[in-house]
Amino acid sequence: MIRKICSIGLFSFLIIILTSFVVEKGGYVVKNNGTPTQKSRLRKIVLDAGHGGHDGGAPGRYSTEKEVALAITLRLEELLRAQMPEIELVVTRRSDIYQHPTTKAKIANEAKGDLFVCIHCNSAPAHKHREFIGYKTETYYTGKGKKKKKRTRQVKNYRTYTTPNPAKGTETYIWGAHKNDVKEIAMKENESLYLDSTLAKSVANFDADSPEKMITLNLKTRQYFERSAFLALTIQEEFKKAGRVDREALQRQVGIWVLQAVAMPAVLVETGYISNPEEEDYLNSKEGQTEIAQAIVNAIKRYQYSIDNKSTTVASPKLK
Repeated sequence: MIRKICSIGLFSFLIIILTSFVVEKGGYVVKNNGTPTQKSRLRKIVLDAGHGGHDGGAPGRYSTEKEVALAITLRLEELLRAQMPEIELVVTRRSDIYQHPTTKAKIANEAKGDLFVCIHCNSAPAHKHREFIGYKTETYYTGKGKKKKKRTRQVKNYRTYTTPNPAKGTETYIWGAHKNDVKEIAMKENESLYLDSTLAKSVANFDADSPEKMITLNLKTRQYFERSAFLALTIQEEFKKAGRVDREALQRQVGIWVLQAVAMPAVLVETGYISNPEEEDYLNSKEGQTEIAQAIVNAIKRYQYSIDNKSTTVASPKLK
């Protein structure tokens, strides 16, 4: 009887394995029963740790932005590999090296990434203070020549000092919508990286500056902008769930060239304020780095589901 039960169990297990067997074919995953299901549109993510080498980024009391960004990026890689093993990951740097933004963009484009996630941390200027501490004697002179006399008077004395800015929380940026023309140039220069085989064939015979190709570029750029906006807003939602201060998803008007230069959706995550001692401790702690990385992973999971189900249209983040 026991042997019979074991045999039935083994047979059932084999049936489950065989019926769940899939074969990749083109842009689809073909099940054993011949029913095709489309592969995920998110297959490769490029992770970029901001700054590095001689470019330390924003300084804290005992750490720098380049160190924090790298630590969080590597933790993010670990969590993605564990929780989304089907995703291929490309990390622009794993050590303390400097990479020009053009190098970062080249790595991302040559890797043919489907998403670019750049990790940074923020900084705010210290608050300046002026405090009255009493009076001091000041020497001055009146008259000229023989009539010149030395005099003294009491004047107020002040002490000036600074305290750390209490700013805290996270922001996630995308490139400004007014920079879409720059993004289109990047798309044009790397069109083989984002056109699927069907679309590539349909536009292959068009002149590079033809209206047909320009329309394709414009539509793809808009699609990437919408996807980037969706992910940025979703990342901020996940940070808020984790108890972080939400400083919103924003469009940056200047200063994020690399987001415009990559032929894929792209976001830059400001993970916290290194200029705030409390935030700096959090950003350097294993608990803080894990919490930040997990929030981003959660957002990427939601992003993957949304683009696979074509539901990423959202209101655009604010301009800053």
